[in-house]
Amino acid sequence: MRKIIAIGGPHGSGKSACAKRLAEALGMTYISAGQVFRKLAKDRNMSMEQFSKNVVDDPEIDILIDNRTKELGQIENTVVDAQLAAHFTPKDIALKICITATKEIRWERIAKRQNISLEDSKRETETREATESNRFLELYNIDVSDLSMYDVVINNNRIDEDETFKLALAISIEILDL
Repeated sequence: MRKIIAIGGPHGSGKSACAKRLAEALGMTYISAGQVFRKLAKDRNMSMEQFSKNVVDDPEIDILIDNRTKELGQIENTVVDAQLAAHFTPKDIALKICITATKEIRWERIAKRQNISLEDSKRETETREATESNRFLELYNIDVSDLSMYDVVINNNRIDEDETFKLALAISIEILDL
């Protein structure tokens, strides 16, 4: 069985924190499409909201990020952290996990992480998610609200980051026979 874990889910759900910890705990390589996206925004001196709007007019940026994610997601012993991780990793992948939470909880997490107001977090996240949803549907015919390709969905509204990680780790160890 291939030892690749795809961690997907919406922004602010905790997927990156969980994916990083899984990679470290399991001695696997960590790959993040979000880091690439944020770096591109920073390189262009744009906020996430500005960059998300800009990407609408330049689908080549999505394609660049997604192709790199696909390429890296083929490598054995990796944890792929991307909103579309389940779509851009091999069909015979060992494990696909979705981490999710309500939008209100996600807005709070993003505000805290980026040290911005809750209102700014809400506005930026809604803008980014709306533009991404439309782009992913147009570019790849992918509906990000469809969770059917995941093996496991972890809703962490009522559990903290540590409990989410422990649950994902236990599932990963069991499924991947580590």
